[in-house]
Amino acid sequence: MTDKEIQTNHVKISADGLDIDAYLAAPTVDGTYPGIVVLQEVFGVNSHIRDVTERIAKLGYVAIAPALFQRLAPGFETGYSPEELEVGRKYAWEQTKASELLSDIQAAIDYLKALPQVKAEAIGCIGFCFGGHVAYLAATLPDIKATAAFYGAGIPTRTPGGGSPTLTRTAEISGTIYAFFGLEDGSIPTDHINQIEAELTKHRISYKIFRYHGAGHGFFCDRRASYNPEATADAWEQVKHLFETL
Repeated sequence: MTDKEIQTNHVKISADGLDIDAYLAAPTVDGTYPGIVVLQEVFGVNSHIRDVTERIAKLGYVAIAPALFQRLAPGFETGYSPEELEVGRKYAWEQTKASELLSDIQAAIDYLKALPQVKAEAIGCIGFCFGGHVAYLAATLPDIKATAAFYGAGIPTRTPGGGSPTLTRTAEISGTIYAFFGLEDGSIPTDHINQIEAELTKHRISYKIFRYHGAGHGFFCDRRASYNPEATADAWEQVKHLFETL
């Protein structure tokens, strides 16, 4: 399939009276398209996340990447050094709250649904790293029909802001979820993957779990040393299959 021509914009979405920065990419050809919310790593809505947002739009979706750290650090965007990673981790795990993240994601969904070129009943999301964990949370929102969650650490053990682990909300997922893990990912023990699969099975959620031998954390990001092109290529095909169901 030929990639569609797209246009991109930096936009503002409103959540709880706060303006949140977001990156929007959409096909230029008139028509109606499903909407996809893209959820960042701890590094902010950086060049990689913008690139993913554009790649999704080229497939025939309207994609939006909200700044998940807007409440903490407006405009935050950083690189991949250990020092920069530590800053992003502190924002992600010490200062965000699940309720606020869900509110901001719902605001992004509402923004998409208000656009004339978006099919309001066809909304999905995709997230990576911290955003992979948050994508599992976002899957509990009724509007989300398809979720791709990449190497979200801590799903069985914690949730942003504290409280019961995100895994305990699995029964709230109403759409389909695909979860992607590298088996060399030191931040996600195999037991955690098995717990996620068991919980999804228990609650009869529509799901698939993909385990990649030789792949570590961040394997989808071609800006990181852990980039694994083989795992990325397969995962991208799976994502395309998932979003084609919208």
